Amino acid sequence: MRALTVLTTPAAFLLMITTATTLRLALAASDDDNQHRRSSILWRGSYLSVGDDALVSPNGAFSCGFHRVATNAYAFAIWYTAPAAVVPTLAWTANRDAPVNGMGSRAELRGDDGSLVLQDFDGQAVWSTNTTSTTGAGAERAQLLDTGNLVVSDAEGRTLWQSFDWPTDTLLPGQPITRYRPLVSAKARGSTYSGYYSFYFDSYNVLNLMYDGPEININYWPDPFKTWYDNKRMAFNSTRQGRLDERGRFTASDNLRFNASDYGDAGVLRRLTLDYDGNLRVHSLVDASRGTWRATWAALPRLCDVHGICGRYGVCTYEPSSGAAACSCPEGFVPSDPGDWSKGCRRAYGDVVCGEDVFFAELPHVDYWGFDYNMTSGVTFETCREICLDDCNCQAFGYKKGGTGKCYSKVGMWNGRGPDAKQFIYFKIPTRVQKDLNLSSSSVLRLIFDGHACDTRERDASIGTGIGSRYLRNSGGGKINFVYFYSFLAGLFVVEAVFILIGYIFIFVLADPAASRRVHDEEGYSLVLSNFRRFEYDELSHATCDFAEELGKTVYKGVLADGRDVAVTRLAEAADEVFRSELSVIGRINHMNLVKIWGFCSEGSHRLLVCEYVENGSLAEAHFGAEKETPLAWHSRYKIAVGAAKGLAYLHHECLEWILHCDVKPENILLDADLEPKITGLGLVKLLSGEYDADDAAGGQVPSSSRAQGTRGYVAPEWALSQPVTGKADVYSFGVVLLELLSGQRVSEWLVMEGERTGFQRLVALLKDEMERQDRTSVPAWLPEFVDARLLGDFSHLQAAAMLDLAVTCVHHDPSRRPSMNTVVQKLIKSQE
Repeated sequence: MRALTVLTTPAAFLLMITTATTLRLALAASDDDNQHRRSSILWRGSYLSVGDDALVSPNGAFSCGFHRVATNAYAFAIWYTAPAAVVPTLAWTANRDAPVNGMGSRAELRGDDGSLVLQDFDGQAVWSTNTTSTTGAGAERAQLLDTGNLVVSDAEGRTLWQSFDWPTDTLLPGQPITRYRPLVSAKARGSTYSGYYSFYFDSYNVLNLMYDGPEININYWPDPFKTWYDNKRMAFNSTRQGRLDERGRFTASDNLRFNASDYGDAGVLRRLTLDYDGNLRVHSLVDASRGTWRATWAALPRLCDVHGICGRYGVCTYEPSSGAAACSCPEGFVPSDPGDWSKGCRRAYGDVVCGEDVFFAELPHVDYWGFDYNMTSGVTFETCREICLDDCNCQAFGYKKGGTGKCYSKVGMWNGRGPDAKQFIYFKIPTRVQKDLNLSSSSVLRLIFDGHACDTRERDASIGTGIGSRYLRNSGGGKINFVYFYSFLAGLFVVEAVFILIGYIFIFVLADPAASRRVHDEEGYSLVLSNFRRFEYDELSHATCDFAEELGKTVYKGVLADGRDVAVTRLAEAADEVFRSELSVIGRINHMNLVKIWGFCSEGSHRLLVCEYVENGSLAEAHFGAEKETPLAWHSRYKIAVGAAKGLAYLHHECLEWILHCDVKPENILLDADLEPKITGLGLVKLLSGEYDADDAAGGQVPSSSRAQGTRGYVAPEWALSQPVTGKADVYSFGVVLLELLSGQRVSEWLVMEGERTGFQRLVALLKDEMERQDRTSVPAWLPEFVDARLLGDFSHLQAAAMLDLAVTCVHHDPSRRPSMNTVVQKLIKSQE
């Protein structure tokens, strides 16, 4: 176990010490004597911090403390004690969607009211039990029991709060699931964040599994096409409770009954978990020291029966020898996000437009389950084709050959799965792309899998993951030809073996014995395994047609081999160590309001960054200039303000790498097709300028004005005053952007001779004076004169007043008087409602 970081800042040094401390504690846990000397109780007035010894249950089976979820991100959790486990198995998490920083965060049983409170590095409470005693004395202690239950109780032993009442994705033996507390899956393997699947009691009091994704929600277990009676359940029982016992039997008030395959042995540690892949399983611990589990029951024996597993248009199929599930896209479709199959596929050529010429291409032996717009029995294939052709809502139709002539018009293409011998799907394809796709009206589509983006979502250790495949079209026998499939598998295994060998040599043979070098190597290994990949220079040169289409200064439009549109940025030449140090941070950043970075190129003197292409250009292009005939509508401006604030808040508070953007301005806020903002320019300040200093901690302090970064007019005054620079510098820049969204003018350019007060400073002082004289609960009478005249008064006066108040606060000359980005987001959202 090594610390995965390449930062060389004091914060990183402290993190390395913390990680080493955690390692020593984990190794000590293998010693039974040490284990039992640890306390299972946190007394009132005491606290646990990152790196502290965790609470351990009296039997040593469970631990409670801070679990590392990212480089410097921690969750307060309960896990199974397994000293040799690389990643411990969590049983419960307090703050699964809001991890805290590794520096200064702590969980404290407060002395004033006795609540167990989780505090972030800045003292802000992100989670609390809110416990009070009937005697008014509050809680006295928090204790981790042998059952894995964390209990907060008062001096008289009364339970005031317990983790068993607040399950996350796991039920421990004896822990109930109730009508108010569903299980919610994790977002991905090893993640603590909430996912799209839930196990809950529905309105009929029946336990269900449901996929609740960004676009649809639908129940998929038990069979939703059967009644509760046919599913052998019992409805209208208001008890709504279920639990797993110590012997491996689950019973519930809706008559759901099942046993683990090792039922009867009360000495086995078990858990019932709604896994990240959407399947509900009972897991039994087979090796306590290594934390090895085996699935002993599953709700769905076939993983492809889980809804939403491959997203829209995606198809879930099985590898014939191992039974592992894999996602693929039909020919003519590409993954929407190669790193997240839940986002499915998209048409590579755009959506079908109503009224345009189309033809149908056959996808054999596949069905898209559910979302039938219409079902007609006893019709011919031609009639079924005409039904879909005449309906603009019909995206495809399904037809069972050799059956009773059932025709299924499909309005939504979800839950694709195969093989199904009789079912055929016929996609509408625009004739305008016929040549590009090399298809004819009688074409048979293939299922094509993008091997490097594999995510089988299989939890069981006995089932392989990462299977890449290419299903070829039906060759006449009604069965899929797997000759090439097996050849691909053999090649994949050879490549994997070579990769492992090279990785072993690189890490253990050639690595510098110094700790800093080992840390660097592991970070690089982590990047290789993620979606953040390394590109060859020739690959990017080809993708950009030799860097022909320039989007901006040193930024070029390109199309990757998998169909993704990208923006390729040329960076200043820098030492490879410096370049990778920067990439180690920005390569792990992922937020909907930040431009996604797909990878990099570091070859010879070439330093390139590959980012997603955002089609609507920058906010500066969309917002400024008298030549703009149609100005941005007010609701779009407010949405942009909220989204940009969320992106910056993620960098400052959620990303937990202490990242400053340093150059927030309209040119660095891009707009997608829906005018959703995406911040760019992140992490490029030093790379673009060729400057680097190991002391430039992303969220630390940069006292030297000689290293000031940013754009004149948006840069915070502390840069020029040689004052410590923190995240409040980004807050200042964002405040300037807010003023420009409001006024429609470049207020950042209101500058005069050096040595005098700038026009911008006078504007801010004037606005501040006017607002101080104004009742903050009302809308200033002069507000319409300040708001962009191009809107012709069509704006929300309450939202504009709130935005103006917030903007003036953000550009305060004193950084301590500016709000945090989290506060900015909260105020904008509150006004939005």
